Amino acid sequence: MPEALRHALLGSLSQERASGYELARRFERAPLRYAWHAQYSQIRPELDRMAIDGLITVVATGARHRRTYSITRTGQAELQQWLRNPPAKFVARNEFVLRLFLLPTLDPAEVRTLLAPVADQGAQELEQLRAAVATAVAGPRLSFDRMAIEFSLRSVEALHDWAMWALAELDR
Repeated sequence: MPEALRHALLGSLSQERASGYELARRFERAPLRYAWHAQYSQIRPELDRMAIDGLITVVATGARHRRTYSITRTGQAELQQWLRNPPAKFVARNEFVLRLFLLPTLDPAEVRTLLAPVADQGAQELEQLRAAVATAVAGPRLSFDRMAIEFSLRSVEALHDWAMWALAELDR
């Protein structure tokens, strides 16, 4: 999925210039962390490849060779082309769901121990996402950030509701 990382980086740089470290931090914070996960060790080499391909350019160099990148016109065109051509078939890769299929190898008490934190974390995430939605709603028009935050909110709500249901099922 390096192509998706490339486009996630282009999208982030289309909004604001950043260093590799700053980009890694963006992937750790809401709302982007609900869409994509990437570590600095993945981001750094991809930035180098993107610069070679002319999709981004270094606009500043700081202490310890810290480079700040900006998207180029070529990069903007690449991002728009990717957005306009979604995959013909959605393919889900979700490690959590894969683990659910494998839960029968554990006893029900262990399953409960694994699922309880999902419900608890979901409740905490919902608070943060509802606050993010309230901030996004403050603007005069619908923001695309709000669309992504709303999707994340609804996804976390579904996960939380599912976890509560699964725990109740285990108790039956």
